[in-house]
Amino acid sequence: MNRLLLSFLILNFFFHLHSQNTIDSVFLEQKIDSIICLGLDSLAYPGAQVLISLKGETVFHKTYGFHTFENQQVVHKDDLYDFASITKVTTGLPILMKLYGEGRFDLDAPLKSYLPKFKGSNKGNLTFREMLAHQAQLKPYIVFWQKALKKNGRFKRRTFNEGPSKKYSIQITNDLFLHEKYRKRMVKTIKKSSLELEKEYKYSGLLFLLLPEIIENITGEDFVAYLSKNIYETIGASTLTYNPLTKFPIDRIIPTELDTFFRKQLIHGTVHDEAAAMLGGISCNAGLFGSAKDLDKLFQLYLNEGYWQGKSVIASKAIQEFTKCQFCETENRRGLGFDKPMIEYETGKGYVAKSASSQSFGHSGFTGTFVWADPKEDLIVIFLSNRVYPTRENRKLYSMNIRPMLHQVIYDSLN
Repeated sequence: MNRLLLSFLILNFFFHLHSQNTIDSVFLEQKIDSIICLGLDSLAYPGAQVLISLKGETVFHKTYGFHTFENQQVVHKDDLYDFASITKVTTGLPILMKLYGEGRFDLDAPLKSYLPKFKGSNKGNLTFREMLAHQAQLKPYIVFWQKALKKNGRFKRRTFNEGPSKKYSIQITNDLFLHEKYRKRMVKTIKKSSLELEKEYKYSGLLFLLLPEIIENITGEDFVAYLSKNIYETIGASTLTYNPLTKFPIDRIIPTELDTFFRKQLIHGTVHDEAAAMLGGISCNAGLFGSAKDLDKLFQLYLNEGYWQGKSVIASKAIQEFTKCQFCETENRRGLGFDKPMIEYETGKGYVAKSASSQSFGHSGFTGTFVWADPKEDLIVIFLSNRVYPTRENRKLYSMNIRPMLHQVIYDSLN
């Protein structure tokens, strides 16, 4: 290598190094402490985990508050939160991206191609691209447990039972068990549900309830085993799990809501989402638990365009395709599964920072969770809370704009 070329490479290296963003850690900690403690003092949530990664390095990782408002157990960094809808981008989605990159999954194929039982239904020809981008006219949600009720408030025959048996094998609580065949009824209900009138953006969880079966049809393997082996074990994300009580003590799991209408107890160690609970806790709509540290690992995989420690886990073209806006021309901001920044911030409805780039992507969860990655800044922001404790009626996390304020001060701290 001649001296001129060597000098150029050295200068280019130092210029690149100097031009990369750094973070004002003192400013950052002061601002984050202020925002998170404001939420704690206002009872927006009992506790939280916050993690920030910049250029692949953790620059902030701190816990706040307690598991509940009774202030008996402090939050630790290895505690597990119920991710709620973050499950959508952390379970079936990385598998679909992997299969897409391997040429085993076609985004523009109709639903019936991978789920033949939907052939002849009003959903049989809906494409996965449309469904993953919430552009397919699917109903937002179906309250399945209510469909099991009679007019007198009792459960219908062959739905729920107070004790376990061979047929009533799906445990919901210690004294509530679901009939083994009710899952088929749930799928049938989705199949028969009507479509929305217009093909426009409408957030729906229905496809994500079906994804475990779809993925098993493609891979020929058990969904959870395939996910663990090909994604979580590969990146060392040991806390990312369904049904955490099978692996972790209950005191490491953050409780969610005091359910007064369906399960009639505090939801602690089992999934908050009712439909996921009726599917045995395993769904791509909700059901995943984990820590901020392991959620960060998965999003680092995404920011690294599918590479982990030099090995390709998911093809880069898949990450690029799934994280880009798919139907922007129809004012649908969504990627495939992933959320994107609001197209027009003037609406005041955005829950991410105004400074987040158009390349950025992430998701939020009903229980009070949030994860966002920005390739432009090589930045990941994670906020985990149980804002639904003791009730989902507590909406202070939203009304106080905790998430966008938190997100924005991180951009403001970048130099």
